[in-house]
Amino acid sequence: MKYLPLNADIFVQNRKRFTERMEKNSIAIFNSNDELPMNGDAIHKFKQNSDLLWLTGIEQEDSMLVLFPDNPDPKYREVLVLVRPNALKEKWDGHRLRTNEATDISGIKTIIWLDVLDGMLQPWIHLSDTIYLNTNENDRKANLVPVRDYRYAEAMKQRYPLHNYKRSARLMKELRGIKSALEVEVLQKAIDITDTTFRHLLQFIKPGVMEYEIEAEIYHQFMKLRSAGPAYGSIIASGDRARTLHYVENSRECKDGELILMDFGAEYGNYCADLTRTVPVNGKFGRRQKTVYNACLHLHHYAASILKPGISIIDYTEKIGDEATIIFQKIGLLKKSDIKNEDPNDRAYRKYLYHGISHHLGIDVHDLGTRTESIKAGMVFTIEPGIYIEEEQMGVRIENNFWVTRNGNKDLMKNIPITAEDIEALMKK
Repeated sequence: MKYLPLNADIFVQNRKRFTERMEKNSIAIFNSNDELPMNGDAIHKFKQNSDLLWLTGIEQEDSMLVLFPDNPDPKYREVLVLVRPNALKEKWDGHRLRTNEATDISGIKTIIWLDVLDGMLQPWIHLSDTIYLNTNENDRKANLVPVRDYRYAEAMKQRYPLHNYKRSARLMKELRGIKSALEVEVLQKAIDITDTTFRHLLQFIKPGVMEYEIEAEIYHQFMKLRSAGPAYGSIIASGDRARTLHYVENSRECKDGELILMDFGAEYGNYCADLTRTVPVNGKFGRRQKTVYNACLHLHHYAASILKPGISIIDYTEKIGDEATIIFQKIGLLKKSDIKNEDPNDRAYRKYLYHGISHHLGIDVHDLGTRTESIKAGMVFTIEPGIYIEEEQMGVRIENNFWVTRNGNKDLMKNIPITAEDIEALMKK
């Protein structure tokens, strides 16, 4: 790993939170992700299962976690399973974790090898009444590929058909949505790397630069600062391409007079930053560009003012929609007649702001967390309003990351330049 070792207490606390929610006399099993084939004899870069990461900090393939809080033998109440190191394989693929190294990372004292797990797991299963198994449950994405979690669940049900089975995902969605202070410390490191990189870009951007050159600078700066790389595919969208929300082609020239929307964030310790800024290619906002930018910034500040414990995502979104309706009238995008005749299920402002305002952030850039319940203290959200004007070939989006606390919201990106004036000042050559 490129990042410095994390505090193992992060994962000790996370496991404690999970086991406290388990039923009496139950066992929970978490698997690593598959290594996915590419073409020929190549494989895609391995990415660990996010739930296993959240519980252990272990990035290695073929890893497992077994939690059995009521095991009569205390040393087997939490067990980390690793693939046994193989000297020949290590000559090809590099070092694999030893037991002491895995303990240092995870805080788990009992480490066993994968090749002996079966004989140990069976009596634990026989002692338990309920088995928690994990799946990737995301409201935005169906799971059509039979990945390891699903194969494992089918095999367990065939082997132990009379046990009671429960979904770990339901608990993980609730637990991962609430970040500890230790987790936020790691997230802040990813954000600080993103901040440094953004400031570098403000000096790099100029008319004639290619979008992919900016993307390359992002990657270079991230790696210099011990990030694993971008937390997601960087969006570098100049001109009208800024209206495409997931534009990742990044192949065009940035031209004089255009705005460029940059949506990127560093990954550090497997935690993800998520920043968006829209800046003038030539270093100076045009009059209309500044008007639209400031309107977007107003919506950003308004959203931050109402993102508090107790508000529902639905009410939060509706209130921002009401404010956007007012602002869009002021800047000439909507008329009174547009609002009077709007479809309540497809409001008029949606023509210019057609995505959600916030999402959970953490180990995944679109992190686990409840979307139907009220916002709770400890959650980390993006705030990212946008204004996209087809007739003006312009797109503006502004995004910061916020930690919701009982004592008020903390803008984790408060040090990153956000006003048009500050951006212009830093771009001045």
